[in-house]
Formats: sequence, structure tokens, C-alpha cells
Amino acid sequence: MDIQTDGIKRKRFLWGVGLAWTPFLFLIIPLFSAFRGIAREKATGLAVVGGGLVEFFSTFGLAATLVFEVAAIILLLRTFSGGRPVRALFSVISICCSGFMLTILGLFLWLVVFRSHP
Repeated sequence: MDIQTDGIKRKRFLWGVGLAWTPFLFLIIPLFSAFRGIAREKATGLAVVGGGLVEFFSTFGLAATLVFEVAAIILLLRTFSGGRPVRALFSVISICCSGFMLTILGLFLWLVVFRSHP
């Protein structure tokens, strides 16, 4: 593999990892806040967890999360290389996390669209 090709793959890998993990950073703060509120108010139920997710998705944006995660998956899929097993492993882990975030986004939208309207 030539040096220029490896440099391009490295740049794609770094962008992919950055895009894959950025939404998780913005998810952590509202979830901790929601769980603190649950503990303080001794509240239970799906509405409490939904409130934390609403705070996250309204803060960061549904479209930005979708674009980041899809772009991260595409970039990370293009960086697979047999000569770089650590990079490939981290790419797989990041792709799985991106898929998990897309699943959370889909469930959130399903709850908002189908479950909130009787």
C-alpha cells in the first residue's frame, strides 16, 4: 500500500471515529441529568427516560445525529485494511455504536410519531 493511500485511509478513519462518537458525548450529559432527576423525584416510567432523550435530541438535533452517524459508517467502512487490525477493530466498534445511536434515534421517532398520538 502506498503512503498516500494510507494517509487518505487514516484521515477517513479519524473523521469517521470523530463523527461516530460526537453524538454520544452530547447524550451522556442529558442522561445523567435525567437519572439524577429520577433519583431525586423518585419517578419511574418511560416518560422520564423519554424526557431525557427529548432534551438530548432537541439540543443536538435529529438531523445532525442522522447525518453524523451515516457519514461515520460510510467513512469507517472505507478504511478497513487487513494490515491494520487495531484500526479495523476500532472501526467495527465505532460502526456498532453508530448503529446503536441510529436505533435509539429510530425508537425515539417511533415513540414520538406513533405512541404520542392516540
